[in-house]
Amino acid sequence: MTAETITLGLFLIGLGLCIISGTEVLYALIFGMACFFFYSLKKGFTVRATCSMFLEGMSRVTNILIIFVFIGSLTAVWRICGTIPFILYHAMGLIEPRYFVLCTFLLCSMMSFLTGTSFGTVSTMGVICMLISNTAGLNPLLTGGAVLSGIFFGDRCSPMSSSAQLVCSLTGTDIYTNIKNMMRSGLIPFLLCVVLYIVLAGGAGADPDLSMVSLFEENFSLHWAAAIPALLILVLALFRVDVKYAMAASILSASVIAFALQGTTPPVLLVTLLRGYRAETGTELARLLNGGGITSMVSAGFLVLISSSYSGVFSRTPILSGIKGALGRVSGLLTPFGTVTAASILSCAVSCNQTLGTILTFQICEDLYEKKEELALALEDTAILLAALVPWGIAGAVPVAAIGAPLSCLFYAFYLYLITVWNLLAAVWKARRHRRTERV
Repeated sequence: MTAETITLGLFLIGLGLCIISGTEVLYALIFGMACFFFYSLKKGFTVRATCSMFLEGMSRVTNILIIFVFIGSLTAVWRICGTIPFILYHAMGLIEPRYFVLCTFLLCSMMSFLTGTSFGTVSTMGVICMLISNTAGLNPLLTGGAVLSGIFFGDRCSPMSSSAQLVCSLTGTDIYTNIKNMMRSGLIPFLLCVVLYIVLAGGAGADPDLSMVSLFEENFSLHWAAAIPALLILVLALFRVDVKYAMAASILSASVIAFALQGTTPPVLLVTLLRGYRAETGTELARLLNGGGITSMVSAGFLVLISSSYSGVFSRTPILSGIKGALGRVSGLLTPFGTVTAASILSCAVSCNQTLGTILTFQICEDLYEKKEELALALEDTAILLAALVPWGIAGAVPVAAIGAPLSCLFYAFYLYLITVWNLLAAVWKARRHRRTERV
């Protein structure tokens, strides 16, 4: 048995034990770091060289760690200044009862694109839509699937999405170029989702419970100015302003609005930026709005930091050579996109989280594409979305638990797999057409 097999096997056992016992995956990642450290020493590298490999991997995600701080601050200040309550309050008025499931998908898509977070969207808009659905006696599988599809729309292609920023950091690509490519590759699957949610709902509708969102009217000033922080993000994104500056501008404007509209004091705002928005414990408002803050991103930051440290070892040692070789031998049959799809399914299944699954897929498939933008798009169309379909993974299990839907609602989360299926079919068709052209 080779050192590579033993090392990867121990890492997978550690992950498996964490899954079975319900222990935080972070511990398995730290154990993996130790495994790869000793593997590097076994291969003849010094302690200093091995540490240098880990630091090299970590250095690739410095930018995303900074963005994590901005995301945590943004999600908190948007709550306290009234931006998220404003969006939720007015979005509920847009619901057409006959097309409730479709409205759920579209509203969650809009919210996730504005905030860039699947977990933040599911805990606000997703929870509200699911409560309305349950009250009306609608199919929880269909509504739950629509929520999951919507929350990962923005998680995939929002300029504020941490996963989108991770792909940019790994591939060295521009976020706005990636978003343009993602919009193109995801258009047909998105329209298919719209059709499926209309057809499968069969005209069954639900009237929104406006008494629930009236909580926002009672606790916040819902003046139009509360929408400015969200509008700033959209406008600056159109002008391709660096996302860090766009977020900083939005946070600054939201802070001013919190002082002027909501009567927030500076000490309260600072605590909110750090620890997140906190309404009175036990209230309905706390259940719907609590969250955000820099501390909410600490766990994700450690996951990214430790996971990324592996990349230095993966790139300097032959630990993944066996897997790369096997996939390389079948890449001609599967097409490069098919190979990325296979690698992402394997990586997400064993890693149980979106971040490590994406990094592993990148490490295995980074040589398949000549253009780094094509690799970035392939990662966004596979690993970022397929991670949420792993029943024992964090990306899908947490949102499903948050809305109280059956786990089988993942089958109705069409957006999560239609993008992969559509682009896989397109890749196979292009490959066959290319082969026919070569024969002629």
